[in-house]
Amino acid sequence: MSCACGTKNKEGKVAGCNNNGACGTGGCNKMNVFDWLSNMDMPANDRFDVAEVRFKNGRKDFYRNTEKILLHTGDAVVIETQTGHHIGHVSLQGELVRLQMQKKKVANDETIKKIYRLAHAKDLEKMEEARNRELTSLYRSREIIREQKLAMKLSDVEFQADNTKAVFYYSADERVDFRELIKVLATEFKVRVEMRQISLRQEAGRLGGIGVCGRELCCSTWLGDFKNVATSAARYQNLSLNPSKLSGQCGRLKCCLNYELESYMEALKFIPDVEAPLLTEKGEAKLQKTDIFRQIMWFAYKEENNWYALNVARVNEILELNKQGKKPATLEMNEEEAKVPIAKLNSDLANLDRKYKNRSKNKHRSKKGNSNNRGNRNSGPPQNNRPSNPRKG
Repeated sequence: MSCACGTKNKEGKVAGCNNNGACGTGGCNKMNVFDWLSNMDMPANDRFDVAEVRFKNGRKDFYRNTEKILLHTGDAVVIETQTGHHIGHVSLQGELVRLQMQKKKVANDETIKKIYRLAHAKDLEKMEEARNRELTSLYRSREIIREQKLAMKLSDVEFQADNTKAVFYYSADERVDFRELIKVLATEFKVRVEMRQISLRQEAGRLGGIGVCGRELCCSTWLGDFKNVATSAARYQNLSLNPSKLSGQCGRLKCCLNYELESYMEALKFIPDVEAPLLTEKGEAKLQKTDIFRQIMWFAYKEENNWYALNVARVNEILELNKQGKKPATLEMNEEEAKVPIAKLNSDLANLDRKYKNRSKNKHRSKKGNSNNRGNRNSGPPQNNRPSNPRKG
């Protein structure tokens, strides 16, 4: 469905859908372009005579304003087609159109079709009638495709504003012979039929949706050129190669994997390539994880579960030592600190034990000697200190 924001009412003002930013048709702010030259006065004689016109689901094309019509962004215009006329809305004009044509490599020659006039109310009513046929035609066409057992997926139908032609957008993995299908569709809908194959990314852009980031899909809002996305982009960013997490709603790798790839590639220039384990006296240490922007690398020994964080300078130092045939003592230091031999420690402990043992023996002997001295003083015959009897002697 398209949005009514570009249509005008009887007073000539833009009608809008009055949904206050929550467009119910999916057409608001879709593939919008900001004209940053709109406030600049450009010479009227030298004004570029080609305008960019937007159609359903953000499809855009270039048309020549041969009649010198005064156009504004959002105006509905009647444009020339190969089989009649169609209606679109002006999305861009002026010098920015020239830059867009150079970017998309569109030649400014006679192949560019022209703009007839501004669309009237009757033209818009007729276009609305044609668009009301699209949904029912889509369901009926899918039934016909199932009946003919064709390996294709029909995603959208777009009727021309004059109701004489319809474009059927489909996706398929292999080549499909739809010659019989065209005859059936032309008979069913009484229009000229054009089958146009689109990629899965373009299909997701036409259908729309919400991504895992919580925002609308980039392909349905602003992204128009789809670049190739390789699995190497995920490897450079140290992402797990899980297809369910790396794939978008189209079933292909997410386009956002390319957004930060250049920053990662620039930071990876300072990260050394560790193709083999680091050799140390303690053992071989394998790379477990790399923090690209902090430039920290984690290593672990085979026999241990602990990870050791090393900066890039230390890793380069160890790699240089390994190239020279040398091995550092550990990942943190080149040489181990001098340690006291175990035999010396045992001898010191034995000396201490002997010292305290001798001291305890001397103390025991001193106590025993004191007790003997006290016993010697108390031993011997008892002395009679009584006075002698004067009667005797």
